[in-house]
Amino acid sequence: MTTYIAHFTARHRIIPTEQNSIFIWQQESGEVDITLLVNKIKRESALHFYSLVADNYEGEVQLDDIDITVHETMPFSG
Repeated sequence: MTTYIAHFTARHRIIPTEQNSIFIWQQESGEVDITLLVNKIKRESALHFYSLVADNYEGEVQLDDIDITVHETMPFSG
């Protein structure tokens, strides 16, 4: 298994706060599948982030309302 790091930005369709962060994960060595990574970031990071900041908004935060832009990925050994 190889550890990777990604710099990403998440934007919600309604909530005006932007998440600009990093995400660390492990996978078999090889090329990073951006589609799988985006879904992983949505489920494991952005959904929780927007649930925290959604106090003034009605309804539950939905994955489909979050857009992720992955800026860069690379192997990580730190």
